Amino acid sequence: MSDWRDEKNQTARARLEKRLSERFPACVLSHALRQPLIPPTQRRAMESYWRHRPLLADRLARALAAKSGQPADWQWRLGSGKEEGLPMSFRTPPSPYREPAYSRGPGHCCVCGQPVYRLGWHRNLRGDGKFNKNATWHAACVVAWQLWTAPTYHLRMLKLRQNRKCATTGRRLLRTAEVDHRVPLFAVWSQHRSKPWPELLTFWGARNLQVINRAAHVAKCAKESAQRSKRRRTTLSSNESMIENSTS
Repeated sequence: MSDWRDEKNQTARARLEKRLSERFPACVLSHALRQPLIPPTQRRAMESYWRHRPLLADRLARALAAKSGQPADWQWRLGSGKEEGLPMSFRTPPSPYREPAYSRGPGHCCVCGQPVYRLGWHRNLRGDGKFNKNATWHAACVVAWQLWTAPTYHLRMLKLRQNRKCATTGRRLLRTAEVDHRVPLFAVWSQHRSKPWPELLTFWGARNLQVINRAAHVAKCAKESAQRSKRRRTTLSSNESMIENSTS
């Protein structure tokens, strides 16, 4: 197996270095050459680099979104399945540039709205100012979107960030530990949806993610459910009082 891997890595390295551009990021190349199996192409090296750095991809994607800003008349809304580009649930991150009305077209990332350059990089590696007209995602934004929509896939990385300690109890994380949002997403929808779009993305990003043991997660969910029920009853009572006052 070792001989097979060494031979395969020699072939892959030769192929990678043969087509390597002068402006290819040194950090990506260094990462590629450290892998057990060296990626044979520049694009696969890029993808591997970001796949191993989801927290960095998250920060970059949100920074690029802040650079693009929120479209002038855009509002966070949910779709019913008939409107293309609208999320069906508040658990999906708002993404104005995925909606047809605000899409910037090929060569621009549908997540952050910024130009996509060669190999899915967020900066122009050639210095010619040309976009990649065949791309609609940054390599980093692909990984960031995966973190936002399926953080469980990055459970190991999130555990390491917390030194394998439960974020709420401080005890050692068990195998049944789960990813949780510090500020629950239902609260984001009900209380924070008027915030600017780049700020909204923070609630899906790593800052709002924590890993906690299952028992602590169950207790937190029960507490949040009780708060939602209490808020719902308060709103219902308030509406009934308004109706009674208007009819009296």
